[in-house]
Amino acid sequence: MAVIAPAFLVLAACGTPQTKTPPAATGPLPKGGGYYKVGNPYQINGIWYYPAENEKYDATGIASWYGPGFHGLKTANGEVFDENELSAAHPTLPMPVIARVTNLENGKSVVLRINDRGPFASGREIDLSKKAAEVLGFKQKGTAKVRVQYIGRAPIEGGIGDGMGVAETFVAPPVDTPPEERRVAGTAPVTSVATVSATELAPPSVPVASAPAATMAPISDAAPAGGTGAEPPVVAGPGSIYVQAGSFQSLQNAEAVRQQLSGVGRVEIQTTMVDGTPFYRVRVGPLSDVPAADTSLQNVIAQGHRSARIVVD
Repeated sequence: MAVIAPAFLVLAACGTPQTKTPPAATGPLPKGGGYYKVGNPYQINGIWYYPAENEKYDATGIASWYGPGFHGLKTANGEVFDENELSAAHPTLPMPVIARVTNLENGKSVVLRINDRGPFASGREIDLSKKAAEVLGFKQKGTAKVRVQYIGRAPIEGGIGDGMGVAETFVAPPVDTPPEERRVAGTAPVTSVATVSATELAPPSVPVASAPAATMAPISDAAPAGGTGAEPPVVAGPGSIYVQAGSFQSLQNAEAVRQQLSGVGRVEIQTTMVDGTPFYRVRVGPLSDVPAADTSLQNVIAQGHRSARIVVD
């Protein structure tokens, strides 16, 4: 358990400070009872997170899970975490909301309730409850390649309501990106490449004074309870893992970043269309597994790209 506050304060991974042993859950835990929350920008281990309402949220990455150490504790929006319910923690989506999480390795998908903040281990997209990890089939392995899609607000009283017209679980078809939208050659013609600083390429900054003090600790990416922790989690199955340093509307800026990162491994520029506008994504990879992605992410961050993240395509 990492500590990012005074040494005497042990912090829970995804919710409020853990100052006592979780209550013995001998019966059903209360559902709902929290409040709708977006939250202010906050910083963990030098990385800024920007909570926001985003009805178009659709992202890929690596999922982890949490459970016994937080069962019965309060979540970030005031609910009670129940490891046996279909719920999750996310760094930036509002709470509580409904989202679909699809395991890209086996096609299994679940609609669940996001009611907590986390995970804060670098490169993790979402932290699922133990129950959700079981349903998606990666509890024993500890991590999985996933896709996270926003559905809508969740009822304050708990659960997912009518599920917005979708079943709680199903097996989804593979997600494919059209070949013509996948990548631009690393040697794409650029008439001139200016020196682009990390500051110029970073997302709009938020004044430090407006950010709340960090009250959450990074989640350990160790093996789940009962595991030895000796074997690093290896992600197999369809979908390649990349570290995305940034996404730019200017091919010239993207090329400048590609050249800057040439020493950290294979770097390519991929293009995609967003609402009819082309965006150029600078990605390192593909990478062999989660440990390789974690190492690559730290290397990219060290080059000044603190908003870099792990994606699956």
